[in-house]
Amino acid sequence: MKPNLVRRAVLVAGSLLAAGALVAPSLAQAQALKPGKLRVAILADIFNFDPAQFSSQNFPLIKSLYDSLIEYTPEGKAIPSLASAWTVGAGNNSVTLTLRRDVSFHSGSPLNAEAVSATLKKAADPKLGKNLYSTMSIVKDWTVVDPYTIRLNFNGPVPDKQITDLLQFISPIDPAGIETVEAKPAGTGAFMLAERVLGQRVRMVANPKYWRAKEPLLSEVTLTFFSDNDSASAALESGAVDMVYGGDSRSALRLRSAGYQLIQGPGPLVQVFRINTTQGPFKNEKFRQAFNYLMDRKAILQVGYAGLGEVTALPWAPASPAVDKSYNSKYEFNLDKGRALLKESGLSQAEMQDWKLMVNGGSQDAVAISQVVQATLAKVGLKVDLEVMGAPEFTTSMLGGKFAAMFGGVGNIQKFPSRVATNSIYRTAKNPVLGDPHPFPAYVAAIDRVNTTFGTGAEVKAAYDNLNKVMVESSFAIPTNTYDIGLTVAAKNLGGITREIDNMPVFRTMGFR
Repeated sequence: MKPNLVRRAVLVAGSLLAAGALVAPSLAQAQALKPGKLRVAILADIFNFDPAQFSSQNFPLIKSLYDSLIEYTPEGKAIPSLASAWTVGAGNNSVTLTLRRDVSFHSGSPLNAEAVSATLKKAADPKLGKNLYSTMSIVKDWTVVDPYTIRLNFNGPVPDKQITDLLQFISPIDPAGIETVEAKPAGTGAFMLAERVLGQRVRMVANPKYWRAKEPLLSEVTLTFFSDNDSASAALESGAVDMVYGGDSRSALRLRSAGYQLIQGPGPLVQVFRINTTQGPFKNEKFRQAFNYLMDRKAILQVGYAGLGEVTALPWAPASPAVDKSYNSKYEFNLDKGRALLKESGLSQAEMQDWKLMVNGGSQDAVAISQVVQATLAKVGLKVDLEVMGAPEFTTSMLGGKFAAMFGGVGNIQKFPSRVATNSIYRTAKNPVLGDPHPFPAYVAAIDRVNTTFGTGAEVKAAYDNLNKVMVESSFAIPTNTYDIGLTVAAKNLGGITREIDNMPVFRTMGFR
């Protein structure tokens, strides 16, 4: 498709779907649902109310208190939300947004181009932008064209999918509430904060002036924090809650067999064996590459996640355009190939064992899969100790790069491929584990190639293929499997459940049968 036709297609799509939303139940299904008060069990307390704090702890509330500029269907198709249309400029150097004129923040202030501009200013600030800051790196500046039109100007040509990823990530914040947004939400969403009891619950009530017709159906949503999965599951079974969000795989499968609804979203995480290439034997390329074959991915998936997920040798969700399942067979579990690479490394047996596997003792899954790897390595003569830490100490060590190897999930892997670089181990700059300058320039160049290759043809595929090849050869991170974040189990009478691209709950479409 020629560039001018691509730009026209984006504009037409925005116009046709201006009143659209996330893929949700049909109108007939929605009309059959009844209003009520929803009670949700969550397994981690809310961190804060800033939508730029894009952590799983905040997932239960982001899509209720805020709306994005655009949304994605579960299949990754961009559709309008607060922006009713968008036009990609000539040469893909800009995007112009047309905002809805019937939207207001919870305070009553109107959503307009100046409000979006204030949110962009926060997002571009390294101290305030949080998870949104790195995604904003493609933006040079922006221009308020008129009260309901704003143009984002890029540092250079940007692929269409990378543009829509940015727009989908931005949730406008009321300018008057930006400074206090961590403690007090300031969005346009279908629900407003009614109560927060730290460490116990968050209660939200319906926004009476919400812009989407006939939404929300629910009058109230209460998120109650449970310290463990068993107690949350028991609350569902007793009827004390209507849904468990973020539960573990085994409990979810048990509850499904008992007749409850199990919902898996399109935005899983990928479990990755993260390697600190600045330490010990991991400085050796052949030693690292051996781990592509020494990961018993099927066993890891079964032991850690009860088989819910898929094995993968690449850090992509099934919906990613960079998926290449041939890598799964090419690098399937093979002790003999692993041994051969260990031998090629030239390291002595003592040198190959001079490291520990750091483990998050607060995660039953992490402990289980680390034990699988420990047992597997013993089969090739590597006796490796587990360094089990409490969750706070583990997180500090992980973010500080103070480990030799560890398991950790990575996200944003169902969208534009270079989004993987938002994860610490895959960052191309200011990498907390590998340092600056990045020790793998071929990887940095591969990410840059993906970011600067346009269209949908052979050149784009070649850029993705190159990135996959470089990641496997450099072997600073060894993916093992996908697994669900935001795994949801719901009572039989709950309907209207939407599969959101990042696996966040969308309560505005829900109701009771």
